[in-house]
Amino acid sequence: MSSIHSYHAHIYFEPDQLAKAEDLVERVRSNFDFEIGRIWNKPIGPHPIGSCQIIVTQKDFGKIIPWLMKERGELDIFIHANTGDDLADHTQFVGWLGKSYELNLEMFKD
Repeated sequence: MSSIHSYHAHIYFEPDQLAKAEDLVERVRSNFDFEIGRIWNKPIGPHPIGSCQIIVTQKDFGKIIPWLMKERGELDIFIHANTGDDLADHTQFVGWLGKSYELNLEMFKD
């Protein structure tokens, strides 16, 4: 296995949960110094519903995951490692807070 460089935590939300997702993103921004991506109100990449990506370093993984467990409310969160192998990162090196979703993995297949 390749080494893990960082992690992504993707906040998932349905259209009627947008305000809750925006609030959670702002609370992440206020409590941590992470790079936070755009909030997408539609499926993007492999993600089947709206999402927002948080880039987490190895050293901060143990801080953000317990915080998200407690603070996510009814939102679901997809967490995956970044090793450089996108397919493995999105299928083998994953975790979910809340319910899991089927991802669109076609973009990672040769």
